Amino acid sequence: MCTSALCLVCVSLLFRTSLSCFQCFVDVPDSLRLCWGHILTEHNVRNVDACFRMLDRIFNNHKRVINAGRVGGGYDKQLKKILDAEILPMVKEFHGKQNNDTVYEERLQTAADNFIAAASKLPRVSGCFPPCGFQSAGAVYNCITCQYDSCEFPLDCPIKEMNATENSRSQMWCEVPFHLPNDIEMIWRVAEERKTQQVDQFKEVTAGLDRLYAIPSTSLQHQGTYQCEIYSGQRSIVRLYYYLTVTPQVVAGHTELQEIFDLSLLPGGRLLPAPGGSARSLLLLPSPLLLTACLTALLLLLFLSLGVLYWSSKHEQTHDDEHADDDGDTDEDLGF
Repeated sequence: MCTSALCLVCVSLLFRTSLSCFQCFVDVPDSLRLCWGHILTEHNVRNVDACFRMLDRIFNNHKRVINAGRVGGGYDKQLKKILDAEILPMVKEFHGKQNNDTVYEERLQTAADNFIAAASKLPRVSGCFPPCGFQSAGAVYNCITCQYDSCEFPLDCPIKEMNATENSRSQMWCEVPFHLPNDIEMIWRVAEERKTQQVDQFKEVTAGLDRLYAIPSTSLQHQGTYQCEIYSGQRSIVRLYYYLTVTPQVVAGHTELQEIFDLSLLPGGRLLPAPGGSARSLLLLPSPLLLTACLTALLLLLFLSLGVLYWSSKHEQTHDDEHADDDGDTDEDLGF
């Protein structure tokens, strides 16, 4: 009866604070055998409670121990092997024997340091990729909860805006920046003529392994929200959303003509940059050097034309004068 009560008290002491890698991997009976012979040097009395407080200080509240245990998926078993290799030999050595608290302090601190050094060499995870999706590869083992912490992102991704002209080709890809299992399946759904993320507003259009959803010739009826949901087995991993806006072809043609007209009125012959475009995308009229050459050629042609006209007028005047002189001479010869 007393032994059972002592075990109950020890267990309550062991778990009275947050868990740690020690409680996650060392069985309670082994912890009790380890602390059974703990002696307080100052008072020379056996005190199991003080032993558990020491474990709590060295393992439970030790940030380096907790951080060393933040390994990737599947490596929690390696953590247990590392800690067992440090603690179980002590359990076997200390069981049924009494040891001063200074011995416990030295041995447990050495065990913690060895655990930190070995666990820190285990593979870490690449982290979580925001803003959405159940990313199992990004889960990290947590020695405080003895569980893997997920990325805790929502399944639904924000809606991505897309634009297309009528009768053009549209494409949407079901891609995510994080690792996916091998047994995935994509289901494409559409909510026609509305922008929404409410699941009950969508109807299924295709299912399978194809990550691409293509519309060969986009029409006005294709406008709406498209959802791609990625599954692995019976578990949903992520839901992607695309809102497609379709511009009628006639409107698009009028818009292009209006842009050309507006460009013709711009000073300096510069075209307006496309939205989000850089200054390099500006289209310029002929260069100033070419314009100067053309203007010079026009002026030269004008001067040549004026010269020809001047020469022609002078030649005609000279011809008229000579004709007048000839007429005068004829009159004198006739006695007039």
